[in-house]
Amino acid sequence: MNTLRASLRVPVARAALAVLALVLLLALLGGRIAPADPLAQDTAHILGGPSADHLLGTDYLGRDVLSRLLAGTGLSVLAAVEAVAVAALLGVVPGLLSVRFGPAGSWLALRAVDSLMTLPFTLFAIAAVGLLGNGLHQAMLALGVLLAPLFFRVTRAAALGLDRAQYVEAAELMGASRSWILRVHIWRKVLPTVAVTTAHALATGLLTVSSLTFLGIGVQPPAPTWGGMLASDLGFLAQQPWAPIPPAVLIMLTVGALNLLADVLADSDRTGAAPATARARRVAGRRAASGGPSVQGGPSGQSGPSVRGVPSVQGVPSAPGADSTGPAPSVPDRKEHDHVPHPA
Repeated sequence: MNTLRASLRVPVARAALAVLALVLLLALLGGRIAPADPLAQDTAHILGGPSADHLLGTDYLGRDVLSRLLAGTGLSVLAAVEAVAVAALLGVVPGLLSVRFGPAGSWLALRAVDSLMTLPFTLFAIAAVGLLGNGLHQAMLALGVLLAPLFFRVTRAAALGLDRAQYVEAAELMGASRSWILRVHIWRKVLPTVAVTTAHALATGLLTVSSLTFLGIGVQPPAPTWGGMLASDLGFLAQQPWAPIPPAVLIMLTVGALNLLADVLADSDRTGAAPATARARRVAGRRAASGGPSVQGGPSGQSGPSVRGVPSVQGVPSAPGADSTGPAPSVPDRKEHDHVPHPA
């Protein structure tokens, strides 16, 4: 949450979130607010230009381009979200647990991940669709499997750095269970890294979904998608050279906003500790200026309050029976004791 609040202070992050909020709204309500039926054909207005009835014109079958663009937003965006959700489920949980696999288990897990990372997205999705059937869920499942190694490696790297921290070892010595340590100490600090990876994965997934639908994989015509609209417009560039611009602009804006948001989240995560330290110093300075207790528990020269029944260091007596609140006994000058008179 601190990383997200720090990111919201950056104007670029606010602009990226505004674009993503608009795209999400179109994905949820695009089909309902479309001015016409995205599948309705009007052969009397084939390849028509922008007009009052069709703000973005019509395609080669006389279908309203704006309506297809709005309706296709939901399929394109939700498909990318589904693929990233599968990847996060298959990558984050094993990445967290892999820190306790042991040398042999870690080696096997890393080799399996390396094998998946060598496979190209598009070819693997085509092969999966050929085996499982040409459907959107099958293609997104294949894409999620290929994106899972990214989440696995990032999560494992972040968890390994935290698993040997002193507070984690102290929690283990106090008898805390491994699941509690993962949930309380490690997961909360790994979450900003996972958020950055998710933003980058959504951008990659959206581009891959557009590529697959451009090839006719996952979603069959006449269902509208951004990639499918690009593919159908390429055959009529001589009549409508501007036709591929609307879906291409939506793809570019969404992917660019996701990448910008990921960069801002990464910068905020790296610099998040400095503002917190400065804020703590300002609070301590205001308390000292107002005469309140210092950070150690009291003004300088006085013993602070005890912590859970343990007396402060300033209040520990220097000798048995000595007054812990009184002044320390004076120490004679060493020169007087060290001086030995010479015999006459």
